[in-house]
Amino acid sequence: MSAERLRVELLGLTPVDEREAASIALTLERLTWPGNPFSETENDHHVTASAFVVSSRGVILHRHRRLGIWVQPGGHVDDGESPEEACVRETREETGLEVRHLVPPRLFHVDVHPGPKGHTHYDLRYVVLSDPRDPTPPDHESPEVYWFSFEEAPTRAEATLSAALVQLGRSAREFGVKD
Repeated sequence: MSAERLRVELLGLTPVDEREAASIALTLERLTWPGNPFSETENDHHVTASAFVVSSRGVILHRHRRLGIWVQPGGHVDDGESPEEACVRETREETGLEVRHLVPPRLFHVDVHPGPKGHTHYDLRYVVLSDPRDPTPPDHESPEVYWFSFEEAPTRAEATLSAALVQLGRSAREFGVKD
């Protein structure tokens, strides 16, 4: 994905709160820096990708193994991979679920937050669809991966996700998710 295409997508977002508005501005600024904005090794400030996995069962959250908080699956963008591809790969790796993007893929939310090793993550959060089957995370990932209703997810998730999850629930029908 080109920085210009991502810039256009970011400018098209309507922030759910002041935190997201600030995160969009910070991410737009990050895209002006030299080098690869997705590289975990070039710079300790890099763009990551994650997924709001939705189905008729609600949204997937997992308890992060190291942090102990309930969040959406996601992680680093590998070399030669787009953020859209990374969020699908990370979801499969962390939940065992096969997911698919909306057409076209839908960037839904952005958040800038501290990552491990003193890094800063500029997280692009996409909406992806899944069949409503039970997750099957591999042994080396968190075993606590569950579907939460759109009403329960904002109260269970890490607090900075709350506003995005409320908006996700309001938008579920728009994504083709039926009750």
